[in-house]
Amino acid sequence: MAKPIIEKTLSSIGQILLGKQHQIELAFTCILAKGHLLIEDLPGMGKTTLSQALAAVMGLSYQRVQFTSDLLPADILGVSIFNKNTSSFEFKEGPVFSQLLLADEINRATPKTQSALLEAMEEHQVTVDGNSWPLPQPFFVIATQNPVEQMGTFPLPESQLDRFLMRISLGYPDTKIEKELIFGKDRREMIKDLESSLTIDELVMLQEKVTNIHTSDAIIDYIQRLVAYSRYDSSLGYGLSPRATLSLVQSAKAYALIKGRDHVVPEDVQTVLEPVAGHRLQPSADITGHQGVSVVQQMLNSVDVIRGNTL
Repeated sequence: MAKPIIEKTLSSIGQILLGKQHQIELAFTCILAKGHLLIEDLPGMGKTTLSQALAAVMGLSYQRVQFTSDLLPADILGVSIFNKNTSSFEFKEGPVFSQLLLADEINRATPKTQSALLEAMEEHQVTVDGNSWPLPQPFFVIATQNPVEQMGTFPLPESQLDRFLMRISLGYPDTKIEKELIFGKDRREMIKDLESSLTIDELVMLQEKVTNIHTSDAIIDYIQRLVAYSRYDSSLGYGLSPRATLSLVQSAKAYALIKGRDHVVPEDVQTVLEPVAGHRLQPSADITGHQGVSVVQQMLNSVDVIRGNTL
């Protein structure tokens, strides 16, 4: 039952975002694992298009917030307004009260505004003026960010990066795909006509199936050796946390489900390792936080699938 739903969903998104099947699979993996997604790339690469297509194909309520340097936390969370007729304050919900929130160019806002999402992402609720308000379920944040080398950006701190289950990049399309984009239909118009391919109940069902994907002791040992390598590598400022370990296990399970398996294989772990760990690893000499990807490749090369190196 799960396989036809997954294939139809991936196919529908693939009609919108051409030539990016692997990135689409990773994005859907993130959602099935109940995680939040960070998409980092240059402007105009399809980051917003992917998030809109995901919301449309899953039938989720969708809100987009353009992050700028003057954006305030209340612009995202909402605000209490005094009602003179009732002589009381009424809470007006902000755009965060949606099932899928697109935080567009999140690193162009100040750290104070960025951190307004922390409670929402972790606890699926927001607190305003001492009152807590639950968010719609399911709830996902997809954030896009421009490379930190560009002007006017505020790099996300480690605590907020850790809230994102995965970070992916779309990259340039190849020549053939770009030609299709030039002569093809407007992708924004295509999204308007995109029909939902799964219901909320089906999405919840798929997420529950992820938890039942079998993970053998050998796979867990392999994951723990990878994590241990990150913790004892002297070139790293710090290693992967227990939360990162759990994220890696959950992501590998979700990717196995997408591939039609009821158990995790080493290739599942290797595929999701970079998206899950790349933004959580920072070499001691790296102030940009973007050399974690090369560290992941070093981990894969150094840690044996069957028996890891002893550090």
